[in-house]
Amino acid sequence: MIQVKELKKNFGDLEVLKGINTTFERGKTNLIIGQSGSGKTVFMKCLVGLLEPDQGGVHYDNLNFTRMKGLERNIIRQKMGMLFQGSALFDSLNVEENVMFPLEMFNKDMSRKEKLERAHFCLDRVNILDANHLFPAEISGGMKKRVAIARAIANSPDYLFCDEPNSGLDPTTAIVIDQLISEITKEFQMTTVINTHDMNSVMEIGDHVVFLYKGNLCWEGSSEEILTTGNKQVEDFVYASELMRKLK
Repeated sequence: MIQVKELKKNFGDLEVLKGINTTFERGKTNLIIGQSGSGKTVFMKCLVGLLEPDQGGVHYDNLNFTRMKGLERNIIRQKMGMLFQGSALFDSLNVEENVMFPLEMFNKDMSRKEKLERAHFCLDRVNILDANHLFPAEISGGMKKRVAIARAIANSPDYLFCDEPNSGLDPTTAIVIDQLISEITKEFQMTTVINTHDMNSVMEIGDHVVFLYKGNLCWEGSSEEILTTGNKQVEDFVYASELMRKLK
């Protein structure tokens, strides 16, 4: 579980986050949505410690991550998995080596055999077959996302962060990736936080949805509730497309 308490972040005179309070629960897909400039990216960077908030804090299972320094903070970070927007695979490493990378970094006591077994388990879990020795340039965009997910869960994280996981994917592949993230979240009981602008993802896997508007937490609820909020800012976002307006 991740608790966010009165989180504020300024850049000079610009208030980007204006006192956000929310809870991201274990075993659920928690989606952060909002228009461009709403503060989604800054919010996620504060959650993982890439930016320091000016006020408030982020608590990981009742431990105040914001106040931690050095080794203490690194212990929490080693429990995090990250799925980057562009997958961020290493071009010079093959699929198997990409998945093993975090194991090489943080599990010095594991044998080579154990690391290989863990990498193979993660690749099998995301349905990557017979591609272990291919390089990123040799696989499709959807496969890259699957490999990136396998790498993100290699260290058995308690917390999984996904930045626009469907970026650049066709609709069919995007649905598959959404379902995969949802499945592994529940299977491994991770606290998963997803930064997205994709309403399809919201409707498919939005166990808990946080809507940011101009740096404020404007609304939160489930995917079932988001269609009938009565909140103008949320409705303007949800029904921005002609298709969604027809379905209203």
